[in-house]
Amino acid sequence: MTDPAVLPADVVRTVPDGQVVYGMQLPIQSQSTLYVADWEKQAGPAELGRIAQVADEAGFFYLGVCDHTAIPARLADAMGTIWYDTTATLGWLAARTTRTHLLSHVLILAQRHPLRAAKELATIDLLSGGRLIVGVGAGHVPEEYELLTGDFAQRGRHTDEAVAALALAFTTEFPELPGPRFPASGMGIAPRPVRQPRPPIWIGGSSPAAIRRTAAYGDGWLPQGTRRRDLPEQIARLRNLRDELGGAPIDIGTIVEPIYLATGTRSWDLPGYVLQGGADEIASSLRELVFMGVNHLQVRFMARSVEEFCEQTAAFGAEVGPLLAG
Repeated sequence: MTDPAVLPADVVRTVPDGQVVYGMQLPIQSQSTLYVADWEKQAGPAELGRIAQVADEAGFFYLGVCDHTAIPARLADAMGTIWYDTTATLGWLAARTTRTHLLSHVLILAQRHPLRAAKELATIDLLSGGRLIVGVGAGHVPEEYELLTGDFAQRGRHTDEAVAALALAFTTEFPELPGPRFPASGMGIAPRPVRQPRPPIWIGGSSPAAIRRTAAYGDGWLPQGTRRRDLPEQIARLRNLRDELGGAPIDIGTIVEPIYLATGTRSWDLPGYVLQGGADEIASSLRELVFMGVNHLQVRFMARSVEEFCEQTAAFGAEVGPLLAG
């Protein structure tokens, strides 16, 4: 790893102390066949904007947008090829929302030079009035990484360097980046981000390398693919590693099982892994995650139409959110 003191000495907290917040990765903008709903396949910007505005009004702490540039043919059946551009979509969302944070979940940072990424992300932060959260990851598709960056086997090292460089570019107009992958000297970056000292950087991933990267560089953690029963062990590992670096505070999240909140007379025969029931039942299940040490929850709703998705979003904010707030 690059110098692990870069971020913990300058941590940017996002979640208010003592609070539990919730966000979502938006539907429509990524359409992997592993999770896309039928209604999303016919949806587009109008529906995406409608959901974002409902979530903004319902008190969602963040809205997330994924990142993939090109999907190899061997993975297209599983991943699909519809992945909206992350920075372009977040910039568009900045004009469609007023309160919610805008999260890149997750940006494959090393596929861009850190100065290019700093330019794009600082602009989003400016346009949104300081609402950006930068979520980054190392990537998992070899062909895509080799095409855009090269040396897939070294993506962890590239990502460590890129995260440290991005943080420096956020705080310094003329950052001196030593490299070796992304050297730069005497090059100015503006506009500057609104959030000071910089936008927060959350690290995505659940592998041992991702947890080490979070401990060394992250303001927050958002695991991916971690089962509920495995979460306490991973949180303990993260905190132990963090303590070795000085014990700086960190925001810890998780991705919740799919949710269907019972509203009115609507019902649906859903698989057992779906969290379903009334507000009290859903909140009780989510509080189990909070007791494990989580303070931000990423939720995704089961729905059969954009109307039902918006109903679920609004109902969650009105009925479940207040039960999690303290």
